[in-house]
Amino acid sequence: MNNLSRRTNFFDDFFTNELLDFKRAGFPETGLTSPSVNVKEDADRFQIMVAAPGIKKENFNINLEKNILTISSENKTENEEVDENGTFTRREFNYNSFSRSFTLPETVESEKIEATYEDGILNVTVPKKEESTQVLKTIEVK
Repeated sequence: MNNLSRRTNFFDDFFTNELLDFKRAGFPETGLTSPSVNVKEDADRFQIMVAAPGIKKENFNINLEKNILTISSENKTENEEVDENGTFTRREFNYNSFSRSFTLPETVESEKIEATYEDGILNVTVPKKEESTQVLKTIEVK
């Protein structure tokens, strides 16, 4: 029984540590995650703040379809090096992207949404509609 438990552990270790460990299999560790987002609600607006340092503002895409606001970015870079003889080429490329979607309430002014990018923070301002103030009306009982 002791040999069987060793084999079980061998297979468990093989499948969990060897086969699924991309770091040891020669795959680069990117450390990429979806950017952090803070959403703040004020009396007259929502503020969506996306922490996205190092991204150029022209690489952001902000779309509104129905009541779904989608913030995304895509960046592709490629570097190529050739030695002085022109015989050796090293080519590297990098691709980064993310997409985050937010369901907006019906009480927002979708035509007035604005976005700014400063110091690595994308700030999307979503103004709320002015709520019509309801006048209290007293109804007399007859």
